[in-house]
Amino acid sequence: MAVCQAVAWCYRGGSISAEPRINDRIRVPEVRLVGPSGEQVGIVPLAKALELAQEYDLDLVEVAATARPPVCKLMDYGKFKYESAMKAREARKNQAHTVIKEMKLRPKIDPHDYDTKKGHVVRFLKQGDKVKITIMFRGREQSRPELGFRLLQRLASDVEELGFIESNPKQDGRNMIMVLGPHKKKTEAMAEAREAQAARKAERQGYASDDHVDESPDAAKARAEANAEAPAESSSDA
Repeated sequence: MAVCQAVAWCYRGGSISAEPRINDRIRVPEVRLVGPSGEQVGIVPLAKALELAQEYDLDLVEVAATARPPVCKLMDYGKFKYESAMKAREARKNQAHTVIKEMKLRPKIDPHDYDTKKGHVVRFLKQGDKVKITIMFRGREQSRPELGFRLLQRLASDVEELGFIESNPKQDGRNMIMVLGPHKKKTEAMAEAREAQAARKAERQGYASDDHVDESPDAAKARAEANAEAPAESSSDA
């Protein structure tokens, strides 16, 4: 009957809460109680568990509702929710999403443009991203696919310290495509980038502190005497 009522309530637009039951919302005669430090208290009546929660100025939180009897723990539920939210936020912040970058080249690319394109590929691989290399053939170039193949092999060889051929060169209509994968994981690249940023910041702060180093008393006295003598010398020359 209770299940039917819950289903009917959901169809009316309600939703089942994912929040655990706490304190007076717990409706069982007894619980298996866990103390604030994780110690096992044992099976106690619900009234006794609520009494202990008030004594410790904590909440009684149902952590395993399907157990028989349900497992409840004494904790500061507000603090627990806050810390859980912070952990989830930090996990999302550090979550690495692999991105596939794309670089397009022509079979007869000149050396300067090649170096520029290769620099972009190097940067993408250092960031832990995959790179899709596309060779675009036009006109009569379509009859010379070996030009594109050799160019892709050359590029893969030039960046082999940072990446590897994840997908071998293959013809796709007028284009030839190859995918390079990074040796370094995205999370590692992000960690190194943060470390480098912190090092640059510390270095800048070090330079700033050097600019504000206090003069020693002797140095300040010598500078004051030099400033005092300068006008006298100029007046005697006049």
